[in-house]
Amino acid sequence: MTTFKDFSSLRSLRKDLQAQEELRAKEEAERLRAEQRLREEANIFRDSIGKVAPLRSSEKASLTPPPPLPIARHHIADEQAALMESLSDEFTFDTLLNSDENLSFARPGVGSDVLSKLRRGHWVIQNQLDLHGLRRDEAREALGEFLRQARRRGQRCVRIIHGKGLGSVNKEPVLKQKVRNWLAQKDEVIAFCQARPADGGSGALVVLLQSSTPTNAG
Repeated sequence: MTTFKDFSSLRSLRKDLQAQEELRAKEEAERLRAEQRLREEANIFRDSIGKVAPLRSSEKASLTPPPPLPIARHHIADEQAALMESLSDEFTFDTLLNSDENLSFARPGVGSDVLSKLRRGHWVIQNQLDLHGLRRDEAREALGEFLRQARRRGQRCVRIIHGKGLGSVNKEPVLKQKVRNWLAQKDEVIAFCQARPADGGSGALVVLLQSSTPTNAG
Protein backbone atom coordinates (compact mmCIF):
# COMPACT_ATOMS: atom_id res chain seq x y z
CA MET A 1 0.00 0.00 0.00
CA THR A 2 1.36 3.41 -1.04
CA THR A 3 1.88 5.80 1.82
CA PHE A 4 1.87 9.55 2.03
CA LYS A 5 5.61 9.51 2.51
CA ASP A 6 6.07 7.78 -0.84
CA PHE A 7 4.01 10.44 -2.66
CA SER A 8 6.06 13.15 -1.01
CA SER A 9 9.30 11.58 -2.24
CA LEU A 10 7.95 11.33 -5.79
CA ARG A 11 6.96 14.98 -5.82
CA SER A 12 10.42 15.98 -4.61
CA LEU A 13 12.10 13.85 -7.28
CA ARG A 14 9.86 15.33 -9.99
CA LYS A 15 10.83 18.85 -8.90
CA ASP A 16 14.51 18.00 -8.99
CA LEU A 17 14.23 16.58 -12.51
CA GLN A 18 12.29 19.59 -13.66
CA ALA A 19 14.89 21.95 -12.21
CA GLN A 20 17.71 20.09 -13.93
CA GLU A 21 15.85 20.21 -17.26
CA GLU A 22 15.30 23.93 -16.91
CA LEU A 23 18.99 24.46 -16.15
CA ARG A 24 20.05 22.50 -19.25
CA ALA A 25 17.58 24.46 -21.38
CA LYS A 26 18.94 27.71 -19.98
CA GLU A 27 22.56 26.72 -20.71
CA GLU A 28 21.67 25.61 -24.25
CA ALA A 29 19.89 28.91 -24.88
CA GLU A 30 22.94 30.82 -23.63
CA ARG A 31 25.23 28.80 -25.90
CA LEU A 32 23.03 29.54 -28.92
CA ARG A 33 23.02 33.26 -28.09
CA ALA A 34 26.85 33.26 -27.82
CA GLU A 35 27.22 31.57 -31.22
CA GLN A 36 24.83 34.09 -32.73
CA ARG A 37 26.91 36.98 -31.34
CA LEU A 38 30.08 35.50 -32.85
CA ARG A 39 28.44 35.14 -36.26
CA GLU A 40 27.17 38.71 -36.13
CA GLU A 41 30.61 40.05 -35.18
CA ALA A 42 32.23 38.05 -38.00
CA ASN A 43 29.73 39.47 -40.47
CA ILE A 44 30.46 42.99 -39.25
CA PHE A 45 34.22 42.45 -39.76
CA ARG A 46 33.78 41.03 -43.26
CA ASP A 47 31.45 43.85 -44.21
CA SER A 48 33.94 46.46 -42.96
CA ILE A 49 36.97 45.17 -44.94
CA GLY A 50 35.10 44.24 -48.11
CA LYS A 51 36.15 41.54 -50.52
CA VAL A 52 39.67 40.15 -50.19
CA ALA A 53 41.79 37.89 -52.37
CA PRO A 54 44.68 35.66 -51.25
CA LEU A 55 48.21 36.74 -52.23
CA ARG A 56 49.80 34.88 -55.07
CA SER A 57 52.72 32.73 -53.99
CA SER A 58 55.15 34.73 -56.18
CA GLU A 59 54.34 37.89 -54.24
CA LYS A 60 55.19 36.46 -50.84
CA ALA A 61 58.23 37.98 -49.18
CA SER A 62 61.17 35.65 -48.67
CA LEU A 63 62.18 35.47 -45.03
CA THR A 64 65.41 33.56 -45.71
CA PRO A 65 68.25 35.75 -44.35
CA PRO A 66 71.14 36.44 -46.72
CA PRO A 67 74.38 34.58 -45.98
CA PRO A 68 76.79 36.56 -43.79
CA LEU A 69 79.63 38.39 -45.49
CA PRO A 70 83.13 36.94 -45.10
CA ILE A 71 84.93 38.27 -42.07
CA ALA A 72 87.78 40.48 -43.17
CA ARG A 73 89.98 39.60 -40.22
CA HIS A 74 90.21 36.00 -41.46
CA HIS A 75 91.68 37.22 -44.73
CA ILE A 76 94.04 39.55 -42.88
CA ALA A 77 95.17 36.69 -40.62
CA ASP A 78 95.86 34.53 -43.67
CA GLU A 79 97.96 37.27 -45.25
CA GLN A 80 99.89 37.76 -42.02
CA ALA A 81 100.53 34.03 -41.74
CA ALA A 82 101.77 33.89 -45.33
CA LEU A 83 104.02 36.85 -44.67
CA MET A 84 105.53 35.25 -41.58
CA GLU A 85 106.31 32.13 -43.60
CA SER A 86 107.73 33.97 -46.60
CA LEU A 87 110.18 36.23 -44.73
CA SER A 88 112.63 34.12 -42.76
CA ASP A 89 114.98 35.47 -40.12
CA GLU A 90 117.41 32.67 -40.98
CA PHE A 91 117.86 33.85 -44.55
CA THR A 92 120.94 35.89 -45.50
CA PHE A 93 121.86 37.39 -48.84
CA ASP A 94 125.60 37.58 -48.12
CA THR A 95 126.38 34.86 -50.67
CA LEU A 96 124.09 36.19 -53.44
CA LEU A 97 125.53 37.77 -56.54
CA ASN A 98 125.70 41.52 -57.02
CA SER A 99 126.00 42.40 -53.32
CA ASP A 100 128.94 44.53 -52.22
CA GLU A 101 130.84 45.69 -49.16
CA ASN A 102 128.27 48.43 -48.64
CA LEU A 103 125.57 45.77 -48.41
CA SER A 104 123.86 47.03 -51.55
CA PHE A 105 121.89 44.44 -53.45
CA ALA A 106 120.76 43.82 -57.02
CA ARG A 107 118.87 40.73 -58.05
CA PRO A 108 120.79 38.43 -60.42
CA GLY A 109 120.28 39.49 -64.02
CA VAL A 110 119.84 43.18 -63.17
CA GLY A 111 122.39 45.39 -64.93
CA SER A 112 125.25 46.87 -62.90
CA ASP A 113 124.17 50.38 -63.87
CA VAL A 114 120.96 49.98 -61.86
CA LEU A 115 122.73 50.13 -58.51
CA SER A 116 124.79 53.08 -59.69
CA LYS A 117 121.67 54.97 -60.67
CA LEU A 118 119.97 54.02 -57.38
CA ARG A 119 122.93 55.35 -55.34
CA ARG A 120 122.91 58.62 -57.31
CA GLY A 121 119.20 59.18 -56.70
CA HIS A 122 118.16 58.58 -60.31
CA TRP A 123 114.65 57.49 -59.21
CA VAL A 124 112.46 59.81 -57.14
CA ILE A 125 111.52 58.38 -53.74
CA GLN A 126 107.73 58.02 -53.89
CA ASN A 127 106.96 56.66 -50.43
CA GLN A 128 108.66 55.64 -47.19
CA LEU A 129 108.23 53.36 -44.21
CA ASP A 130 109.62 54.24 -40.77
CA LEU A 131 110.29 51.16 -38.61
CA HIS A 132 111.51 53.06 -35.55
CA GLY A 133 110.11 51.67 -32.31
CA LEU A 134 108.78 48.44 -33.82
CA ARG A 135 109.66 44.99 -32.57
CA ARG A 136 111.11 42.51 -35.03
CA ASP A 137 107.82 40.74 -35.82
CA GLU A 138 105.97 44.06 -36.10
CA ALA A 139 108.64 45.43 -38.44
CA ARG A 140 108.54 42.33 -40.64
CA GLU A 141 104.75 42.52 -40.96
CA ALA A 142 104.80 46.26 -41.63
CA LEU A 143 107.47 45.86 -44.31
CA GLY A 144 105.53 43.16 -46.18
CA GLU A 145 102.31 45.20 -46.13
CA PHE A 146 104.13 48.37 -47.20
CA LEU A 147 105.68 46.64 -50.21
CA ARG A 148 102.33 45.18 -51.27
CA GLN A 149 100.67 48.59 -51.11
CA ALA A 150 103.51 50.23 -53.00
CA ARG A 151 103.20 47.69 -55.81
CA ARG A 152 99.43 48.19 -56.01
CA ARG A 153 99.96 51.93 -56.36
CA GLY A 154 102.58 51.49 -59.08
CA GLN A 155 105.38 52.98 -56.99
CA ARG A 156 108.92 52.12 -58.16
CA CYS A 157 111.25 53.71 -55.61
CA VAL A 158 110.67 53.73 -51.84
CA ARG A 159 112.69 54.35 -48.69
CA ILE A 160 112.81 52.04 -45.66
CA ILE A 161 114.00 53.73 -42.47
CA HIS A 162 115.34 51.08 -40.11
CA GLY A 163 117.38 53.39 -37.87
CA LYS A 164 121.00 53.27 -36.77
CA GLY A 165 120.34 51.28 -33.61
CA LEU A 166 121.35 54.05 -31.22
CA GLY A 167 118.34 53.34 -29.00
CA SER A 168 118.65 49.55 -29.02
CA VAL A 169 120.38 47.25 -26.54
CA ASN A 170 124.20 47.50 -26.81
CA LYS A 171 123.66 50.14 -29.53
CA GLU A 172 123.47 47.39 -32.14
CA PRO A 173 121.34 48.07 -35.25
CA VAL A 174 119.24 44.91 -34.99
CA LEU A 175 116.76 45.85 -37.72
CA LYS A 176 119.42 47.05 -40.14
CA GLN A 177 120.53 43.55 -41.18
CA LYS A 178 117.07 42.03 -40.74
CA VAL A 179 115.50 44.47 -43.18
CA ARG A 180 118.18 43.72 -45.80
CA ASN A 181 117.58 39.99 -45.45
CA TRP A 182 113.81 40.42 -45.69
CA LEU A 183 114.04 42.63 -48.76
CA ALA A 184 116.28 40.14 -50.56
CA GLN A 185 113.55 37.51 -50.14
CA LYS A 186 110.87 39.62 -51.86
CA ASP A 187 110.63 38.95 -55.60
CA GLU A 188 109.27 42.42 -56.29
CA VAL A 189 112.51 43.99 -54.96
CA ILE A 190 114.95 44.56 -57.85
CA ALA A 191 117.68 46.30 -55.89
CA PHE A 192 118.39 48.34 -52.79
CA CYS A 193 121.24 50.36 -51.36
CA GLN A 194 122.10 52.57 -48.41
CA ALA A 195 120.41 55.95 -48.66
CA ARG A 196 122.40 59.07 -49.45
CA PRO A 197 123.24 61.23 -46.40
CA ALA A 198 120.43 63.64 -47.27
CA ASP A 199 117.96 60.73 -47.37
CA GLY A 200 118.94 59.07 -44.08
CA GLY A 201 122.42 57.67 -44.69
CA SER A 202 123.21 54.44 -42.83
CA GLY A 203 119.84 54.53 -41.08
CA ALA A 204 117.81 53.94 -44.24
CA LEU A 205 117.64 52.01 -47.50
CA VAL A 206 116.44 53.08 -50.91
CA VAL A 207 114.57 50.23 -52.61
CA LEU A 208 113.77 49.79 -56.30
CA LEU A 209 110.66 47.74 -57.06
CA GLN A 210 109.50 46.02 -60.21
CA SER A 211 107.07 48.00 -62.31
CA SER A 212 103.47 46.81 -62.63
CA THR A 213 104.19 45.89 -66.25
CA PRO A 214 107.58 44.18 -66.71
CA THR A 215 110.13 46.61 -68.21
CA ASN A 216 113.87 47.13 -67.96
CA ALA A 217 114.81 48.61 -64.58
CA GLY A 218 116.87 51.32 -66.21
